[in-house]
Amino acid sequence: MVKLTFNNFLTKGDPQETPVLIIGRLTNLLRIKYQDIKCKLEPRVTEDVFKTAIYSLHPSPTDTCSLYLNLATVAALPTKCSRHNTPSRSHAITRLVQNCSVGVNESVVIVCEKSDVFASGCAVARAFPLYSKKTLAVSNENITVSVEFVIVPSTNGKEVEEHVQMGEVTDEELKALEHAAYGIALTARIVDTPCNEMNVDYFIQEVDAIGNLLHIQPVIIRGEELAERGFGGIYGVGNAALVPPALVVLSYTPPCATTTIAWVGKGIVYDTGGLSIKGKTAMPGMKRDCGGAAAILGAFYTAVKSNFTENLHAIFCLAENSVGPSATRPDDIHTLYSGRTVEINNTDAEGRLVLADGVVYAHRDLKANIILDMATLTSAQGVATGKYHGAILSNNEDWEQFCMQAGQVSGDLLFPIPYCPELHFSEFASAVADMKNSVADRSNAQSSCAGLFIGAHLGFDYPGVWVHVDMALPVYSGERATGYGVALLTTLFGSYCKQPLLNFIAPEVDVKEGVPKKSRKN
Repeated sequence: MVKLTFNNFLTKGDPQETPVLIIGRLTNLLRIKYQDIKCKLEPRVTEDVFKTAIYSLHPSPTDTCSLYLNLATVAALPTKCSRHNTPSRSHAITRLVQNCSVGVNESVVIVCEKSDVFASGCAVARAFPLYSKKTLAVSNENITVSVEFVIVPSTNGKEVEEHVQMGEVTDEELKALEHAAYGIALTARIVDTPCNEMNVDYFIQEVDAIGNLLHIQPVIIRGEELAERGFGGIYGVGNAALVPPALVVLSYTPPCATTTIAWVGKGIVYDTGGLSIKGKTAMPGMKRDCGGAAAILGAFYTAVKSNFTENLHAIFCLAENSVGPSATRPDDIHTLYSGRTVEINNTDAEGRLVLADGVVYAHRDLKANIILDMATLTSAQGVATGKYHGAILSNNEDWEQFCMQAGQVSGDLLFPIPYCPELHFSEFASAVADMKNSVADRSNAQSSCAGLFIGAHLGFDYPGVWVHVDMALPVYSGERATGYGVALLTTLFGSYCKQPLLNFIAPEVDVKEGVPKKSRKN
């Protein structure tokens, strides 16, 4: 395990004893002087070497230059940044840290504007996954990586001064990064862990452990009780597994709260596809199908530790989509918690079934007026929005914009997909039930349709805010989980926290009304 620490000042260190990686956009690296950074480089790197290295950088898209062996390195982030990317260039930060880390106690120095501090710190956290079962791996239990910031003022399009007075991040602001890094590491570890170690029982233990840290007792509904109480979606999906399915809820209810928010996570701990079984090349990696629930657990911890001011519920819809005598069959009809009936025409379209139960529980039982569900829902998400941008579907245009803003600020990118029930929901038409669970035409906005299935059980006339996030591809990179979702949710709801850094970067939401502050009616 690598321990991350965050500092708002540069600690003194000899690169031979504490290697250092300095990262920033070239324009920002050029704004700092040797005197600003020499405490990390002396006595191994002279001012002339430092200057020569900076001027030799030609990022395309990134570039690095060794200052002293492989123990002191300066790295330039991509120069270009489109309007749909994150200004922090967080994905490049993660890759640079992964490539340049030397595996001992070391420092990562981020040279950035204050608005990029949170995303940059979270990007470093993503570079150090926790889960490993390698028997010959060198133990790194005592390794500490110190993340330190040099804050340069925002230019806001103005001409860059030759030298500027550096800013700072307060200790209180850094706490948001500490909590988020913990949440990201927790999320990635859960997603990386195989089902024989992360089945429904073990996932509940993870929820219970976070509940203990926050002094919250989870509510657990599982097994036959799910069927008795009408949770036909969760029960039907998980009934064939040896470990029974569950609906688990963590609730944080501070005094004087006026708004109730629910985060609902898809927690399919393994997805074989059920009787509509996946092929041999499609099934490996399906341990990641709990990525939505894992992200919500990490984000819930981060939000509560950041002094969340409103009622916040985290709902985990947990099941293993397995094959067995009691498995759901195509043609079966299930009654979900909404009371609506669903004809199953694809047992591999199971995530929407468990989430439909979860969002209705959030509305009916918890009285939530802002409901967000997060899921590795469709492979079509990757076709629609790619590997880096999750897909956002919402009944509320303001919140669609909030989500895009939060994605750019946090580094967990999002892009909207069409919300048009009157054109797309007919894909689920059934002759014998209220709806089918999979579309008739897979080429007709499949990711939107999958989300609309969930929204249909909440009701398209639901008066509150409903947000659906499909993050099937951003949940992992290569063979590793990314911890996607923690930074996004923490930033999206940053206005609901008493945390100065989150307040600084979050979309400006009127907490009581859930609308942009600038459009608030007098």
